[in-house]
Amino acid sequence: MSPADRFEDYGPPLRVEGGLRARSTRGAIGQSWWSRRFVEVLESFALGSRLTRGRAYARRGQVLRLDVSPGTVTAEVQGSRPRPYPVRIGLAAYPQETWRRIEAELAGQAFFSARLLAGDLPAELEELFIEAGAPLFPAAIGELDQNCGCPDFAVPCKHLAATFYLLAEAFDADPFHLLHWRGRSRAELLDRLRTLRGAGDVDGTGGPATDHSGRGDADAGPESATGATNGVPVVGAARALAGLPAIEPDAELDRFWLAPVALPDRPPTLATGPELLLRQLGPPGAAVGGPGLAERLRRAYREFSRGEAAPPREFSGGEAASPREFGRSEAAPLREADGGER
Repeated sequence: MSPADRFEDYGPPLRVEGGLRARSTRGAIGQSWWSRRFVEVLESFALGSRLTRGRAYARRGQVLRLDVSPGTVTAEVQGSRPRPYPVRIGLAAYPQETWRRIEAELAGQAFFSARLLAGDLPAELEELFIEAGAPLFPAAIGELDQNCGCPDFAVPCKHLAATFYLLAEAFDADPFHLLHWRGRSRAELLDRLRTLRGAGDVDGTGGPATDHSGRGDADAGPESATGATNGVPVVGAARALAGLPAIEPDAELDRFWLAPVALPDRPPTLATGPELLLRQLGPPGAAVGGPGLAERLRRAYREFSRGEAAPPREFSGGEAASPREFGRSEAAPLREADGGER
């Protein structure tokens, strides 16, 4: 086939009904940290206008199908020809021994287990995978094996780019698609975490593990403080508890309601000024006494805070003021100025 024949029917894409349309209609694609991170990685490869055209394809609904499996993403994208183009994006899936090491780290830290079991990927997960030597995201464009059935020589073409953007939104809808692409499905990972945490086998080897206190056997020696008990690595919260003396269960029950440290004779109190309420409420209106009322209340609160009641003369000019008269004096001049009535 000559180059001219290769592109003779190359033109605007055919309209698609019922395609997978990106939820984002403008701006960046991706809402969660993991989908945004995936898009950032792609855009860091300096792919230029090919990604822009692919984003337009994704928003027009040109992607007909998208499937994620370990190591492979497959899709069908409708272009200008009657037959949709088959698309394949490969990314290395990690072997079983790598996943067992990662699962042991995840199960050993309650934070990760709780978030994953709740269907969420914490941002700290990316660092955990990097430390395990198994990054979640590709570091270079060469790590992605990209294939499209279109006649375009560019890699990625707009059909591949559209698949990338729809894949990012698939990660938004279900973050476990990202882990599935790397070799572990949602069901497999969560079942493994439940098993490891339920059995206390946080090293993932099936051998003996530390107990729930993180202290291992009662015969454990100084090696517990260095991060291992009987050859089993201490992970997660057990690192903070390693090396503490073993306590019998009966003794732990007896001490359950005791404070870990001695309590003070009297609980601490928050020192606040007696005028805090007045400062929070602001000056009262003229109808109830205005600034004059606030000043009288301020003097009263000061007296009350000293445990003494102020003498009536201080507030009423010689006579005990009734509650009605207490806030009336400031408003009286206003009523006289208005002719005596409002």
